[in-house]
Amino acid sequence: MSRRALLLGLAGGALAACDTTGEVGAFIDEGAFGTPTAHNLLIQTGQLDYAVILAERFAREVPNTVNFAFDSAQLDEAARFVLMRQASWMAQFPELAFRVFGHTDLVGSERYNQGLGLRRARAVASYLVSLGISRRRVQAVVSNGETQPLIPTPARERENRRAVTEVSGFVQNHPRILNGEYAHVVHREYVESAVRAPDIP
Repeated sequence: MSRRALLLGLAGGALAACDTTGEVGAFIDEGAFGTPTAHNLLIQTGQLDYAVILAERFAREVPNTVNFAFDSAQLDEAARFVLMRQASWMAQFPELAFRVFGHTDLVGSERYNQGLGLRRARAVASYLVSLGISRRRVQAVVSNGETQPLIPTPARERENRRAVTEVSGFVQNHPRILNGEYAHVVHREYVESAVRAPDIP
């Protein structure tokens, strides 16, 4: 492997394969090489909030919502499965903090539903902690009660009885974040996601 290829591997992750018919790495050109560079510059200079990017990615890659039975804060099998997927995603980014929002349907008093929403949020947070996520990373102090229904109906509605997990920012005093080196998070994720392609005969 040439010195140039070695430097490229250290800077951007392992090369997918060696191509002896052309310039090393030419076949992986996405046609927009400047875009990732500009993106990294925005992150490093604070012009683009990486926490926002990861929040969008979390919502896109894993289900962020679990639902509950009527007047219950118990997690059923489907909810536990979703939370296992959330915990697996969270484990990739130990720098991130999360907040759980509890919701109810419109049946019952506003005061009762405020408490029920909080119990649901706490149930989710506790289960994530039981799966190995640090308690300091998951905050469950938010209850929206019946104030934000997905389906505005006074009847029982399962879609409204939910807890939503969202990225809330970075863990306070995390050593990787204190010095603002967000690029290390990006680089680690990029390298760990690399898969070596089979050698070309």
